[in-house]
Amino acid sequence: MWREIGDREEGKTRPNWFANRIKWNRVEKLKLSNHKDIVSAHRGSINSLQVDLTEGRYLLSGSSDASAAVYDIQRPTEFEGGGVIAKHKCLFVVDKSHENGHKYAVSSAIWYPVDTGLFITGSFDHHINVWDTNTTQVVNTFKMPGKVYKTAMSSLSTSHMLIAAGTEDVQVRLCDIASGAFAHTLSGHRDGVMTVEWSTSSEWVLVTGGCDGAIRFWDIRRAGCFLVLDQSQSQLGRRPPILERSAANKVSTSKSAIVPSSSVKSRAAQKKAANGYSMKLSPINKISAKGPLRQRLHPGMLSTQDRATAHYGAVTGLKVTEDGMYLLSAGSDSRLRLWDVESGRNTLVNFETVRMQTSKPIQLATSQNPSLVFVPCMTTVKAFDMWSGMTSLTFCGHYESVNCCWFSSQDQELFTGGNDRQILVWSPSRLLPDKMDEGPVEDKDNWSD
Repeated sequence: MWREIGDREEGKTRPNWFANRIKWNRVEKLKLSNHKDIVSAHRGSINSLQVDLTEGRYLLSGSSDASAAVYDIQRPTEFEGGGVIAKHKCLFVVDKSHENGHKYAVSSAIWYPVDTGLFITGSFDHHINVWDTNTTQVVNTFKMPGKVYKTAMSSLSTSHMLIAAGTEDVQVRLCDIASGAFAHTLSGHRDGVMTVEWSTSSEWVLVTGGCDGAIRFWDIRRAGCFLVLDQSQSQLGRRPPILERSAANKVSTSKSAIVPSSSVKSRAAQKKAANGYSMKLSPINKISAKGPLRQRLHPGMLSTQDRATAHYGAVTGLKVTEDGMYLLSAGSDSRLRLWDVESGRNTLVNFETVRMQTSKPIQLATSQNPSLVFVPCMTTVKAFDMWSGMTSLTFCGHYESVNCCWFSSQDQELFTGGNDRQILVWSPSRLLPDKMDEGPVEDKDNWSD
C-alpha cells in the first residue's frame, strides 16, 4: 500500500488507476460488518433499500408490513461492546398507524433524487405516496389501477419530476409530482410491469421489464417504445467502432440505389408483413428508414418483433450501468443477461447459473470500479464480474431469501435486506482494536481541551 502511495505521489501511476486499485482492495474485503449494525424497525420482509444520492448518508427501507423507515448510516445512535459496534436505529418510521400510511406491503421506497426532503413509496394497496421527510406527512398521492411493483425517478432530470410506476396493469404510468396528476401512460406490454429503470445517460429514456418477458425502451417525449430487446439477437464482444458502422451505412446506401425491382417488391412485402419498426431488417432496410418512412415503421405498432422476449418468463430486475452503455436484467428463468444499449443486443456474457426468486421483483446493484453486479440469489447475494460472468464474491448471512441490495460507492459498503426482516451491512473488514494508531500509553497526557 505504502509503495503504491509513493508511486502516486511521484506521478508514476495515474490517479484513476490508483483510485480503482484502492476501491478494488476494499470491495475484495467486503464481509459482514463487525463495527456497524442496522437495527431493523420492520416486522416484515425488506423489499426495497436505497441510500440517498446527494449526501450518501440516509438509508431508506420499505417492508411488507406496510412500513418505511429512514436510518442515518453515518452517525450511530449508540455503541455496544465497549464502543466497538455502532448501532444505527431508525430516525423515524411510517406504518399502518400513520393517518396516511399504506394498508398493505410497501414494495418500493426511493428518495427524491435532488435532496432528502422527499421520498416516495409504492404499495400493494394500489397507491404511491410522496412524503415530506421533515414532517413525515404525505404531500401527494397517486391512485394506481393495481398493485405497485416498482417506482423510479431519474437522477439526471432537470426538466421533469416524473415517477415511473410499474404495476399489475399492462400500462406504465408516469406520475408528475409538480401537478399531482398522471403525465401520460406507456402502452406496449401484454402483462403486468414488474420493474422500471431510468437511463443513466438521458433523462428522457425509460426502461421497463414486464411479466410478459419483454424489456422495452421508451422515449417519454414520443408515443410508443423505440426498442424491444430480443434474446435471440446477440453479438459477441463490445460494440463495433463508429467508423465501421458509418462506412457500412454508406455502402448500403449505394447498393440500395441499384437494387433490382424484384428485391424491392420482396422487401416491401417483408415490411408490410412486419407492420412495425422493430423487426430486424437487413442493413439496406435499416438505412432506408428515413423521413416519412421512419414514422411508418413506428415501434409502437404491432409486429412480430414487437413480441420479442428478453427472458423465458417475467423480468424481475433491471439495472443500467453508471455510464448508461449497458443494461443488466434478471428474469424468473433464473438467468442474468447483459445487453448493449446502443445496439439492443445480448452480449452473450455467460453468467453462472444461479437460483433467483421468481414470484417477486428483486433489486440489483452495481459497482463501477471494479465492474461487479450484486444479485440476490435466494438466501445469498452473489457478486458477478460483469464481463466474464464469473462469481467474484458470495455473501452469506441472511436466514431467508434476499430481496434487495444497494451498493454505496462512497464508502464501498453493501446493504442487503431479506425475508428474515434484517438489514445487513457488508463493509471492508478491519481490525477491531486498532492499537497501532494510538501510540504508547505512556506518551499520553491527561490535559483536557
